[in-house]
Amino acid sequence: MTQPFELPHFYMPHPARLNPHVEQARAHSTAWAREMGMLEGSGVWEQADLDAHDYGLLCAYTHPDCDGPDLCLITDWYVWVFFFDDHFLERYKRSQDRAAGKAHLDRLPLFMPPDPATAVPEPENPVEAGLADLWARTVPKMSAGWRRRFAVATEHLLNESLWELSNINEGRIANPVEYIEMRRKVGGAPWSAGLVEYATAEVPAAVAGSRPLRVLMETFSDAVHLRNDLFSYQREVEDEGENSNGVLVLETFFGCTTQEAADTVNDILTSRLHQFEHTAFTEVPALALEKGLAPDEVAAVAAYAKGLQDWQSGGHEWHLRSSRYMNGNARGARPWPGAGGPGTSAADVRALLASAGAGRLRAYTHVPYRKVGPSLIPDIRMPFRLELSPHLDTARRGLTDWTRRMGMLSEGVWDEDKLAANDLALCSAGLDPDATPEALDLSAHWLAWGTYGDDYYPLVHGHRRDLAAARLTTARLSDCMPVDGREAPVPANAMERGLIDLWARTTAGMTPGQRRTLKDAVNVMTEAWVWELSNQLQNRVPDPVDYLEMRRRTFGSDLTLSLCRMGHGPAVPPEVYRSGPVRSLENAAIDYACLLNDVFSYQKEIEYEGEIHNAILVVQNFFGCDYPAALGVVHDLMDQRMRQFEHVVEHELPVLYEDFQLPEEARAIMREYVADLQNWMAGILNWHRSVDRYKAGYLARRTHGFLPDRPPARPLLPAPPGLPVAR
Repeated sequence: MTQPFELPHFYMPHPARLNPHVEQARAHSTAWAREMGMLEGSGVWEQADLDAHDYGLLCAYTHPDCDGPDLCLITDWYVWVFFFDDHFLERYKRSQDRAAGKAHLDRLPLFMPPDPATAVPEPENPVEAGLADLWARTVPKMSAGWRRRFAVATEHLLNESLWELSNINEGRIANPVEYIEMRRKVGGAPWSAGLVEYATAEVPAAVAGSRPLRVLMETFSDAVHLRNDLFSYQREVEDEGENSNGVLVLETFFGCTTQEAADTVNDILTSRLHQFEHTAFTEVPALALEKGLAPDEVAAVAAYAKGLQDWQSGGHEWHLRSSRYMNGNARGARPWPGAGGPGTSAADVRALLASAGAGRLRAYTHVPYRKVGPSLIPDIRMPFRLELSPHLDTARRGLTDWTRRMGMLSEGVWDEDKLAANDLALCSAGLDPDATPEALDLSAHWLAWGTYGDDYYPLVHGHRRDLAAARLTTARLSDCMPVDGREAPVPANAMERGLIDLWARTTAGMTPGQRRTLKDAVNVMTEAWVWELSNQLQNRVPDPVDYLEMRRRTFGSDLTLSLCRMGHGPAVPPEVYRSGPVRSLENAAIDYACLLNDVFSYQKEIEYEGEIHNAILVVQNFFGCDYPAALGVVHDLMDQRMRQFEHVVEHELPVLYEDFQLPEEARAIMREYVADLQNWMAGILNWHRSVDRYKAGYLARRTHGFLPDRPPARPLLPAPPGLPVAR
């Protein structure tokens, strides 16, 4: 069969290594698969299928250093997960029987109890039998924290198969942002990362949930999945009718040829590997120092990162050899001339390194403060009607009084002219048009505090190039939100004073759990501001995937959603909010708002602030295109995110309600939540169109205002013992 495209040059700087226990793993996994009922008589695999796929070779390449018994166990896990995928295809995808597929998936978590002593049901099919056996053999060696994380990753891998099945049922192809997010869960690479921990070293609990470790896992996942999409395009798209393939997604979204889409997928794959390396070499060591990790904990993180790297190289080598994939005329994975393998030549290596090096270098070569002229505003689609609170004027007066009392107008960051140009009460009046006067004031004050902080970090810490002071600011802000009733610290500046005031007013009637959720949401935002500042100091333009995901955090999205959900009560189960459709709904709304902000703020950020965190600039940098072309991509993506929001409301939420058998009270609350998000998007668009903050005339008049008019007369934060105050 003719290949639909030529496989590209792959960036793979580390050669694959083969575990010497490969034959032991092959023999064991074959016997195990037969014992579990996965071979003859299963209706899915025969012995020849398992031999051709060669999962023993996959695991021997992806886990080159573990011993024989561990390699056998890991290979059994991969036999199980690939059998699950093919079994789900044959039983439910081909017949498009969603109800039966859901019933099958609902039973599987019962075979992964957190306590290994818990009894499990009697298995009814090979998938259940394999999972029960594997869980019992695996969990005794690992901590309770790892068990929870691995069980969640396994459930995501299983449950999000329904998302794929729903897309097939509708004949729908996802948009790129939605696809990359959901592919991580469906594709199972976070699950694979858990097995890397098993084979190498368990990640210390103190850093398991941190951004650097999350980015290592996510970039690993994206690269694994995008590589798989390139090799499996022919089988998935042409044979199985699969819609969830990155090449197909991009050729549909951009209207390009299959070859162009494949090359773009490879560019994104390479960028994700660069991001992995950047995080491993810069953010992980800083995290180890910040958290005070012991030497053995540092060694565990290093072993885990190396294990993920080995998986990339080994997985690529296996794709080149497995009959499961399209791999004709593929170039070998060995990176150096003479390393062996047909198709590897000095010319290939020079071309590969030149291409990869150019992509990596491009991220650091942006020239700040380029004159770009007024922001170009396209015709932005907004299907929801704007409503404004009748208490707007009162909220405006109250906001001026509050910011003055908190000290925000006297630190050289804002003055009354800037406050008026921001008109954040107008934003609140659109976000929550039915709010009481008190609730509207609180909303406007939160918006003012978040916007002030977003201006403050680059203006003060960025201008001084003082990342340490930014981290100290972030830590002190976290202390301003006591969960257990303790006293907040004495405020040292307007940000702390404002947060202490907001915290007390917002959490007065909350439970400790609700306070913790809200505090975590604020921490996510302030820690993301430090991430932005770190990139700014390196003059590093992030790649599109990392940017869009972190943009949600810098925009305060978790904070917004937490405040929206607080009044919903217990009628909506927490697992509904954690479900794929609801997260997809929220992320679509958030991305729409974030991209909208980037469209309006382009001149302000690029020309006047020297900013690099703007989606249009990120697209320009990544694809090497000009401003109008990049604006077109961002505008198209905005429209896609809005259509994704509408799609989830119309098609996915009704199915979710039935899946969870939600009562009418809970469904009514969810309808109100959808309306809140609709108001949120309409209000944000109206605010951007109305305020002076982004208008060319105002920017020209207030150019000088984007650096403090004077250095602060006193330290904004007390210096920690032994450290001088930054000047």
